[in-house]
Amino acid sequence: MHEYTSTARVWGLTCPGFPEEVSRARRWARDILRGSPLAEDAELIVSELSANAILHTASGHERGSFHLALAVSAQAIALSVTDEGGTGTAPKVEHQDQEAEHGRGLGMVSAIAHRVVVHDSDGGHTITAELFADQHAGGHPC
Repeated sequence: MHEYTSTARVWGLTCPGFPEEVSRARRWARDILRGSPLAEDAELIVSELSANAILHTASGHERGSFHLALAVSAQAIALSVTDEGGTGTAPKVEHQDQEAEHGRGLGMVSAIAHRVVVHDSDGGHTITAELFADQHAGGHPC
């Protein structure tokens, strides 16, 4: 994105709740953020949040889906994944033992992102992770 552009650009993608869609979501984010110094972190976040939607919510059930949104400005990248719910509880960051096989994804996302917010959304949940540009170094997300 050009440094003088002041508005965010926003993209959206809806994926069926199949495990192979996680790699599609990663490629989608990588293609949009090509050349950004935050691209690798964003790709990892998209992967974790998409996998969580499929594994832990109705998004992974038959005919389920999840939605991604990606907003990019000169100051930040915001990545959101909206699931179809069905768990009865909101996702939360849990700090698991390093040997744990499950439950570390959202904790890893919160360690990478500058801010993580969870909202209820039409029976499901939307998790938004924000990455901020390093303004001191003159960096820009895109």
